[in-house]
Amino acid sequence: MKHILIFFHVKESLITLRNAISRTSYTYAIKPLLFLKDPEKTHDMAIKIGSFLGAYKLTRTFVAFLLHYKNKKLEQNLFGITFSNPVGLAGGFDKNAQLTNILPAIGFGHAEIGSITGEPCTGNPKPRLWRLKKSKALVINYGLKNDGCEKIAKKLSGKKFEIPIGTNIAKTNCAKTVDTQQGIADYVKAYKQFSDIGAYNTINISCPNAFGGQPFTDAHKLNLLLTEINNIKTTKPNFLKLSPDLTTKELDAIITVAQKHTITGFICSNLTKKRTKQIKEKNVPEQGGISGKIVQKKALNQVKYLYEKTKGQYIIIGCGGISTAQEAYKMIKSGASLLQLITGMIFEGPQVISEINQGLVKLLEKDSYKNISEAIGKNANF
Repeated sequence: MKHILIFFHVKESLITLRNAISRTSYTYAIKPLLFLKDPEKTHDMAIKIGSFLGAYKLTRTFVAFLLHYKNKKLEQNLFGITFSNPVGLAGGFDKNAQLTNILPAIGFGHAEIGSITGEPCTGNPKPRLWRLKKSKALVINYGLKNDGCEKIAKKLSGKKFEIPIGTNIAKTNCAKTVDTQQGIADYVKAYKQFSDIGAYNTINISCPNAFGGQPFTDAHKLNLLLTEINNIKTTKPNFLKLSPDLTTKELDAIITVAQKHTITGFICSNLTKKRTKQIKEKNVPEQGGISGKIVQKKALNQVKYLYEKTKGQYIIIGCGGISTAQEAYKMIKSGASLLQLITGMIFEGPQVISEINQGLVKLLEKDSYKNISEAIGKNANF
């Protein structure tokens, strides 16, 4: 037993050192070069590199050696699906499902592809992505750019994934789908294409960058949408991705609708449209939603409110401004079973997934928890 403990501590120390080297390399060498380029071009380059690295066993193994972290204390079984750790890639980064082979090696415990729409979508005019370096945030106005549900589903049909993959669907960003029935038909088309692909569905009703705004945050329209969705045969759980700008009254109405349908949980949250005093930059584009640290408090408050309001009835995925183990743990103790990020990885580096997971293990041990599931909702009041 003593030898096992020594081996464990040595291994953890080596991983800590590895992560520190990766962080230093990213902070002082890689990120400065990446941030010289246009943000969208950098994103496109990252997708190409990730797709290449994921195509070969040798490169996947090398990436895992550099970045992967595993600990049994982080493993959970939720809605019949095993998650090796709680940290996932949020929807919006891997729009066309090009990174599913490399994401497990990076250390993600799950990931979402998309958002994917009924029809191919070129998105909003460029420029449509900006960095807020001082605020550690992004302004995003992509407008649901993706290849469309048919092409992406065809590519993924029959594919086996190493980690749970969520299929994030939304309505096509065009004038036609502003009509409620046309919008519902577009969601349904995409949903049907992915009824047997991936581990779970995310119904994105909160994109701030599309024609017609966010009509399905309205309880009546959401009920119409979910009624049609529920008619489609699938064994996959359904999540609703919410806007961080919703009021408690709006959230209560959404909960009431969710209780009438087969909704497993909520993702809290998407981008905020609010330009708050938290933003340190003076010149911020008017269009687009904001991610990262600017949305962190809103997302955390939403997680806590939903968990307390429903008394833990739903699985909640916390998403917004997470870049440290402490922030992740706070989200979990507020009611989140899983976590997602994108912006934290962009500003801190890909080793941040390993850092968060390793840090979570230390925090669990400090609180004498044997598994992360024991910490969920511990700060909630009900």
